[in-house]
Amino acid sequence: MIRGLSRPEPWKRGRVLTAAALLLGLVILLHARIPNRIGNLGSLVETFLPWSGVFVPVLVAGALWRRSASALVALLLPVVAWVGLFGGLLTDKSGAGGDLTVVSHNVDADNPDPAGTARHLAVSGAVLLALEEISAQAKPVYEAELAKAYPYHSVQGTVGLWSKLPLTGIRPVDTERDLGPLGDSKPAAVQLTGNRALRATVATDHGPLAVYVAHLGSVRVNPRGGFGTETRNRNSEALARAVAAERNQRVVLLGDLNGTTDDRGLDGLTSQLHSAQDEAGNGFGFSWPARFPTVRIDQILTRGVEPRSAWVLPATGSDHLPVAARVSW
Repeated sequence: MIRGLSRPEPWKRGRVLTAAALLLGLVILLHARIPNRIGNLGSLVETFLPWSGVFVPVLVAGALWRRSASALVALLLPVVAWVGLFGGLLTDKSGAGGDLTVVSHNVDADNPDPAGTARHLAVSGAVLLALEEISAQAKPVYEAELAKAYPYHSVQGTVGLWSKLPLTGIRPVDTERDLGPLGDSKPAAVQLTGNRALRATVATDHGPLAVYVAHLGSVRVNPRGGFGTETRNRNSEALARAVAAERNQRVVLLGDLNGTTDDRGLDGLTSQLHSAQDEAGNGFGFSWPARFPTVRIDQILTRGVEPRSAWVLPATGSDHLPVAARVSW
């Protein structure tokens, strides 16, 4: 009897589990308040925020094992917060119809089979096909393999757009990759070689459509510097200014943005454009890395057109998966 009376009551057991559940819920609920001053911690958390849900069953198991009523009640906070943010992605929002199929793919500069990748994409049904990270060696391969399916195309630096519809107004977009006197001193031909964004007008049956293709700067995680997003953020802000200045109200942005739509570093873009995957996809649509996708950094963002469906295509020789969407007017 004494032994039984000495055991904590269910509401007093599992205090560590209760604290962990509350902390998890606050991280999910208040992720936008996590500061970026130290190692861009806020952006890092937001990048992998959908995976915060995997801690819930672990904590539930611990609470049941400890028979902790307080921990089980505390777990309501992360569950409600997670469902509020991502519950909509668990349902299939794709619909039938659509006027235009678009595909975006970071083909990987080290892709061992660019010809096979091109053939794979050529039969995807895309009317517009955006490629990022095109190496100088692979460029003629993509041009040759895609020529039959896509009579119109343009490659500006390492990004390209292939189209079954006429293209006009093609130009590179300055995403401020080179800053300062050193960047300004580079000849235009040298700057174009490393260009990572373009803009074109596509002539459709419903009128002109402005299409942007972009590959924003890479991000890195290291113990000293934390989550390195400075270049990506600068590129994103420059691209956001270009989109804001776009006179055409119908815009599609295709590309490897090296960030999720939850990442505040892309706020300048996501405040103007909407994610096709979020509006018309099925699931999270993770696109990287191809062998075990854990994040969606390859995006299709729109304005003035309605996404009908969005999906991820099978793997190619790249370390990214291609992403696709159908849009309508």
